Amino acid sequence: MTEFFNGIAPIAYEGPDSPNPLAFRHYNPDEIVMGKRMEDHLRFAIAYWHSFAWEGNDPFGGQTFVRPWHPQDRMATARTKADAAFEMFDILGQPYFCWHDADIRPEGDSFAESLKNFEEIIAYFEEKMSIRKVKLLWGTANMFSHRRWMSGASTNPDPDVFAYSAATVKTCMDATMKLGGENYVLWGGREGYETLLNTDMGRELDHMGRFLNMVVDYKHKIGFKGTILVEPKPQEPSKHQYDHDAATCYGFLQKYGLESEVKLNLEQGHAILAGHSFEHEIATAAALGVLGSIDMNRNDYQSGWDTDQFPNNVPEVALAYYHILKDGGFTTGGTNFDAKLRRQSLDAEDLIAAHVGGMDICARGLKAAAAMIEDGGLEDALKERYAGWDSPEAQAMLNSDFDTIFEKVNSGAINPAPKSGRQEMLENYVNRFV
Repeated sequence: MTEFFNGIAPIAYEGPDSPNPLAFRHYNPDEIVMGKRMEDHLRFAIAYWHSFAWEGNDPFGGQTFVRPWHPQDRMATARTKADAAFEMFDILGQPYFCWHDADIRPEGDSFAESLKNFEEIIAYFEEKMSIRKVKLLWGTANMFSHRRWMSGASTNPDPDVFAYSAATVKTCMDATMKLGGENYVLWGGREGYETLLNTDMGRELDHMGRFLNMVVDYKHKIGFKGTILVEPKPQEPSKHQYDHDAATCYGFLQKYGLESEVKLNLEQGHAILAGHSFEHEIATAAALGVLGSIDMNRNDYQSGWDTDQFPNNVPEVALAYYHILKDGGFTTGGTNFDAKLRRQSLDAEDLIAAHVGGMDICARGLKAAAAMIEDGGLEDALKERYAGWDSPEAQAMLNSDFDTIFEKVNSGAINPAPKSGRQEMLENYVNRFV
């Protein structure tokens, strides 16, 4: 056991009037929403990297956090970090957590040494999970931080780096399966380019497509029943990343024959960097049949970069869950808090309070989304707006041709008058629930 969370009791639901900063006001795991427990709808996960591996640095300043597991370069401190992580899981009571390989084990002097460290800590996790309810939502490989990845992983111009990437992902998929993980995520942090002067884009995309096909082949070879997820992100750190947004990723999956094998893990902050709203990315993925899971956070709209803050905007969150619920809700996916403390928030209580607040915001958003679906106002408005397409004449037009349509319009039988989109009315409607 560690002393880091000493004195912090497990978080309980105390209701919306509670003044306790370390209590749930809205997240009640057992509350029934649309016939299902709230915990089973939201499927919360804690991100190991931001909560435990991040040291409080930013592009302009170094470490601000001082933790009992620093420095993170030895197996002894890796085990201390795991002790603290599982203590926090006990305090929060969320059902899942997530990791990158580099978050949980120290880097070795060779691939074999790094793998030995990784397998040791996975065994340590397995022991801890055996006496707790917490499960692994997904695992992934960090193929962007170390200098070997500076020119990409599967898209690297050096075939040796491609090979190192393949071996790394194999070990992470093995570990994910061993821990009963329900998904495996690939985030191409440096799968892109800085300049086209030294980039063969076509070759890099083909290599990335082949790599992802290898991932799917290996999934089936080992009998992994979870979902393979790709995470879109438009920029940062690369000037241009190939996995720009949900639509770009779907086009990539189609090109390489993977649209029935791979789904998307969508992040709020990445949606904003791509110039979209989170609800847009979720609705796009749902419409294309590739919505898998989400990373919940927010960006600072003044900073213009990926600040990974905890969510605090109920209307945004409600509209995100509205589209998730419309799509049938999560299956293997969930709500992972890919969010980190502000670098001035130094204390253990800050880390707990951040997650409590984020879980409450999501609970409020989920309940608002469910209430809108049960009320049916938005769906009624959509039906009314598109009602003309339900007529036999409109459906026949879709199966006709330009000449036939021209003759009807030219005869004067069709002379459309614009109709209001009623956006303000619909925004007011949403505000009734949030």
